[in-house]
Amino acid sequence: MSPDEYCQQKTVQSGSSFYYSFLFLPPERRRAITALYAFCREVDDTVDETSDTSVARIKLAWWRTEVSTMYKGTPTHPVTQALQPHIAPCKLEEQHLQAIIDGMEMDLDQSRYLDYAGLQKYCWRVAGVVGILSASIFGYTNPQTLAYAEKLGLAFQLTNIIRDVGDDARKGRIYLPVNELQQFNVTASDILNFRHSEKFEALMQFQTDRAQKTYDEALALLPKEDRRAQRPGLMMAAIYRTLLDEIERDRFHVLNQRISLTPLRKLWLAWKTYVRA
Repeated sequence: MSPDEYCQQKTVQSGSSFYYSFLFLPPERRRAITALYAFCREVDDTVDETSDTSVARIKLAWWRTEVSTMYKGTPTHPVTQALQPHIAPCKLEEQHLQAIIDGMEMDLDQSRYLDYAGLQKYCWRVAGVVGILSASIFGYTNPQTLAYAEKLGLAFQLTNIIRDVGDDARKGRIYLPVNELQQFNVTASDILNFRHSEKFEALMQFQTDRAQKTYDEALALLPKEDRRAQRPGLMMAAIYRTLLDEIERDRFHVLNQRISLTPLRKLWLAWKTYVRA
């Protein structure tokens, strides 16, 4: 299996909505974004699939070294071997890839966030910089496009947090800020014991409204001249905002189930956005 084939398999197996936006890219850019996504999956799995935190830290330290090795031109892992040829053409910065690892390591250090400001720091590392790297792969002419991409990454992560409240609780994690739980009289015990209530619905409506506002702010930042190149991000926004609508329509029953869109619907939304953009 070649490095590109390895990354392709990793992306398909994840079942991610991102896959559907990759399908519309030219081959070279598709290989680059698939390798980036596979990198994110590898380091994320390092934390999620390793029960011993000391072992997870050792693995993340290995990835830090491997990223540095990749920038020296001698990667050893299939993912970094697939990503390395795209570093120069796409102007991918090492600090951004290292920041992603920093974000994953935060999951080993804390499972709660006191306020939204603290959560934003986490979101920037695991999603904002991914947005910047992705925009660089898609191509842009106006530097403001990077601000759009960073904000869009935040919106995606806020959506993930809303969708995955129950899944995260099963891992002992709560990404909803503590002060916002208190604001809506929802306790950590309510989340960890999967107790749905009207108070929980009000809390989740607040989270959803903020996520939708973040999408609006991101899209307002996208320069017209880069809209065509950045279509994959617009496709993802269409898919994720539709998912938010479904979660809201289901009255935020995310504690005991994972709400998702069918592959066919994702593909339809991606294609429709591609044509319109």
